[in-house]
Amino acid sequence: MDLLASKPLVLLLCVVGCCAQSAVLPPGPIDAILGGNVTLKTIGGKLDFNFLIWNFNDGSKSINIVTASASGVKVGTAFTGRASLNVTNGYLTIGPLKSEDSGDYAITINPSAGDTVTGEVQLRVLKPVSDVSIKSSLSEAIELNSTVVLTCSAKGSFLQFSWLRGDVPIVDDGKRFTVKNGELSSNLTLNDVLRTDQGPIYCTASNQLQLARSAPFNLTVYYGPEAVAISPLAPLYISSKANFSLSCSAVSSPSADFLWYRDQQEIGSGGPILTLGVINSLGFGNKTGNYMCKAQNKKTQRTVSSAAVAIAVIEPIPSAEVSGPAAILIAGNSTANISCRATAGSAASTTWLKDKQPLAASGRLLFSANMSWLRIDPLQKEDNGEYTCRLENAVSSAEASYKMVVNYGPEQATVTGQKAVEVNDKVTLDCSAPSVPPAIFSWKFNNTLTDVKTARYLIDMALYKNTGTYTCEAYNAVTGKTTAQSHFLSVKEEGALDKGLSDGAIAGIVIAVLVALGAAIGLIMYCRQKVP
Repeated sequence: MDLLASKPLVLLLCVVGCCAQSAVLPPGPIDAILGGNVTLKTIGGKLDFNFLIWNFNDGSKSINIVTASASGVKVGTAFTGRASLNVTNGYLTIGPLKSEDSGDYAITINPSAGDTVTGEVQLRVLKPVSDVSIKSSLSEAIELNSTVVLTCSAKGSFLQFSWLRGDVPIVDDGKRFTVKNGELSSNLTLNDVLRTDQGPIYCTASNQLQLARSAPFNLTVYYGPEAVAISPLAPLYISSKANFSLSCSAVSSPSADFLWYRDQQEIGSGGPILTLGVINSLGFGNKTGNYMCKAQNKKTQRTVSSAAVAIAVIEPIPSAEVSGPAAILIAGNSTANISCRATAGSAASTTWLKDKQPLAASGRLLFSANMSWLRIDPLQKEDNGEYTCRLENAVSSAEASYKMVVNYGPEQATVTGQKAVEVNDKVTLDCSAPSVPPAIFSWKFNNTLTDVKTARYLIDMALYKNTGTYTCEAYNAVTGKTTAQSHFLSVKEEGALDKGLSDGAIAGIVIAVLVALGAAIGLIMYCRQKVP
């Protein structure tokens, strides 16, 4: 039987109720890629039929794709070379697909036994997802001041769009982010742009079969300046010899420009670094001032100032010089003036010390108003010593010393030694008299000058003729003063002087007595314990 001739019969069977709609095809729609192949599969496995027909309807007309019967398989003209049928299960394969292949595909099966069954499924031929790209409504944005619309466009069919920042999805919150999707594009609106919106931002376009991602888009967001600060937090006073500079920093995009100010007045120095050399060259070296910097962002048109730093540049004191009297000084007759100065720089304070102990004004000691000199009038022997001047300013200190010698004396001479000795005893007489410079000594025996010119008069073996008066004279060649002291020595015959026991002998006797006493007490105690 001619299958084409049987087509009216099939229709007639359906009309009179001998044709049944059953689950012979899966639910649709079925999606396939343009240029690819698709297989429309039946449900139920192996088929036993008298004839099977696949038809296509594009919405305006029905076109036969393939017809199968016992006499064979015949492909319709419109699908010649693109359609094939698996007669075992009724699967229909079409390819390569064209855009116009989208539509409804119907199958009619007349089984060997039973009613004729039909089924229909929709096929959508999808264009490949491609050319996903992002464009921005603004090339540059200002933080908290700009609204940017990013447009993602793509090619393809039945597209769905999504947005990501890095790997994190961007969600439409109705406030900062809003998303509006179209058929072939999607708009992401960023309100009050933040620096965190810079990206990278991605757009994905997808359908049921494919997904494509755009290249990363980085939004240029300008912000700042902020956190403007000067470092280091300088001390108030800076040495003019120091390698010192102030540095200004700010968080800003693009990088900020910097201007420096002193006491609210621009000082004409640009850049993030203000050196001590520039401060000195502007004549501010020895003056205290409040320095601050201002950071400017040319894109955001914002200017922010740092906190002020107060500094003053001071010349250090390299050394000190002390000068005192060059003449010979004599106690009770002389006056001393000692002055101190810095070889360079200036001192904020001056301190005087004598022998490393602080000096204070007294009845004889006077300081100048600025402590640059001191005066002692009159000098006394106690004024001998080392006088130190210590100069200080905020960045340095220096000191220098002057050793002052005050000549005095000799004061009253004193003689110490034996008053009586036996013949052949050794005699030692010592004379002393405080004096600066040290006194020159001479001795007289019974008012007759001797050859002894030292402070000690020594007789190795006394004779009777050594009995007499010994006079020590102390002479100061600077002051011209002389003092004397007499001492009488008596030389006696041997045994005339009861010298007694020596200290060592006395000590030995005492120790022996104590030992004997201890032994006696111990013996008594032992006997008492042994004898009832």
